[in-house]
Parts: sequence; structure tokens; C-alpha cells
Amino acid sequence: MIAGEAAIRTLINQANTNLLKHEVFGKIETQYQDYIPLDVDVSPLDNSRTKKEKCSYTYKGHDGFAPMLAYIGSEGHMLNSELRPEAQHCQLGTPEFLQECIELTDSLGISDQVLLRLDSGNDAAGNFYVIHSVYKYIIKHNLRKECLEQWLALAKRVGKATEIREGKMYDTGTTSHRIPGNRADLPTVEIAFEVTERTIDRKGNSLLLPELEVNTYWTNLPDDPEFIIDLYHNHGKSEQFHSELKTDMDVERLPSGSFATNELVLRFSMLSFNALKTIGIDAVSLKAYAPIKMNIKRRRIKSVMQDIIYSACKYVISGGYHKVKFGCDCAWYAVISRLYEKYA
Repeated sequence: MIAGEAAIRTLINQANTNLLKHEVFGKIETQYQDYIPLDVDVSPLDNSRTKKEKCSYTYKGHDGFAPMLAYIGSEGHMLNSELRPEAQHCQLGTPEFLQECIELTDSLGISDQVLLRLDSGNDAAGNFYVIHSVYKYIIKHNLRKECLEQWLALAKRVGKATEIREGKMYDTGTTSHRIPGNRADLPTVEIAFEVTERTIDRKGNSLLLPELEVNTYWTNLPDDPEFIIDLYHNHGKSEQFHSELKTDMDVERLPSGSFATNELVLRFSMLSFNALKTIGIDAVSLKAYAPIKMNIKRRRIKSVMQDIIYSACKYVISGGYHKVKFGCDCAWYAVISRLYEKYA
């Protein structure tokens, strides 16, 4: 990255931080502490049938890019973003990206409340050096070539067993003797595990050999393993936020042949994304004035754009005054006017 690009990136991050400082982020409640979720993930952008710089084949079966995106709070405000070539492994550059996220949450004053969640593609020792003393985290452990039978033996020895049905046992528990990447300079970290053993299939047929399914998660949370596993599964909500960016805002097909320009487009989209998120959350707080029932905590960006941003109006200059005039049949006028009073 050249100096000019780095300076623009810093300015955009500062503008985004100033926008997020006014937000009250949705939290996850636990018996020990309430946490603000920080979900970091890669999401491929389909830019097939183009010759854009650094556009390459994705695991989704099309050509495109693979940006790293970070969402803060249960509402899914975007904290940070980085455009990457699809050919780049998801872990390459991630420690630097996480360090940037730490600087951003420090500027928001919330680093001690953050719960970071990462997929198994980012199970790497380099990430633990960055986050271990700063964030609480749940990172899916990549089993790689580990023996599933050893995890089954461990689960039977120290886990909590539950019979889901005849021939299907589910064990959960924790083990604390593991070190990420077997690095001597890293502390031991607990692993929460879930092991499913099937000896009879769903049709009632006995299996010659048991089927094993093992999922494991690095964590420094003190909670029960079942609760930790549920918290990680909630990480899947970030797919909805990806959809809002790519589909609702139509950011998937980036406009330029230049990679640097597309990087800026993605970062500026982050500002628009958060502005629309804020409008949607504030609109829900004004549901008493809305023309529809809203028994929800947040609205999709597509709904915000259709109901509020796309509302027809006329800009008028009369008698030295600048006015925005809405039709008498504008159903969302009561909400729009109150949003304007709040932001103006």
C-alpha cells in the first residue's frame, strides 16, 4: 500500500469511528459479563466475466474478490473492511487486520467489552499473539489431521453426555492443556468441544462403524461449553450482514478495473452501510409513527432504503428558504421528519 492510499484509509477509519461513537452497540448477555460481539469473516464478491485487477477464482465457483469484513455489535455495524484478492488465503494479513480492529475499538473505548468470533480458517498462532491479552474470543479450532477417536475418548472421559435419540450421543466439555500452534511463548487456552457419535442412522439402521462429528473452539471465556458453542453458532448471523452489503446496497460487483479504486469504494461503502444501519435502528425506535407494525429490533438495509431513502420529495428554494417538500400521502413522513430533527 502506497502512502497516499494509507492516508485515505486512515481518514475513512477516523470518519467511521466518529460515526460509531454515537452508537449504543447491542450486547450478548452472559452470567459473568455482557459482551459486544465482533464478528470477523471473509465473504466472496462475484465479479465474474470481468478483467479487473487481482480478480481471481473463488471457492464459490466464480471469479471475484474476498474482502475481510468486521462487524461490531449485535445490530451489525461495520467496524473495519479490507479488500483482498480471492487467491489470498484468509489468514494472510489477518493479524494486521485484527491489530487495526483493536486500535478502532480502543478509540471507541470498548476493547474490554469485545467478544471476537473467528472461523477455523483463522485458527493460527499469529492471531493469538495479537488478541489474547486484549479481547475475549471464540475461534473455531481447525482439527486438521487430529484423530477424531481421541476426541471421542476425551469426551467420554470428561464430557457431559446427552442421548439425542437411540444410537446418537452428544458430548460437550472443555480441555485446557492445548497451546495454539504449539508455540512455547503462548499460554495454554481452553478448548470447548462437542462430539456427536452415531451408531444408528436416522432410519434405524445399525452402522458397522460409528460416525463421528467433532467441533472444537478456542476460548478464554469462563462460561459453560454449551453456552460457548451457542455463542459461536450465533456468529452465523454475520452472513445476513454480508447479504445487506452485497445485495441490498449492490456492492458485490465493484465498479473499477483498478484494485486500489475498488478498495476505496468498499471502504466508502462502509460509511454508507453504517449510516443506513443507524437510520434503521432509529426508525424502529420511532415505530409509533410508522405506517406498519415493527415488532423488531432492527430493519434490513433494503427496507430502510425503500421506505425512507427512496421516499419521493421535491427540493424547493422559495423566499430565501431551502425546503424539502413531501406529498400529503407520504406514509413515512412522520418518521422521516423526526429523523431529520434528530440528525440536523
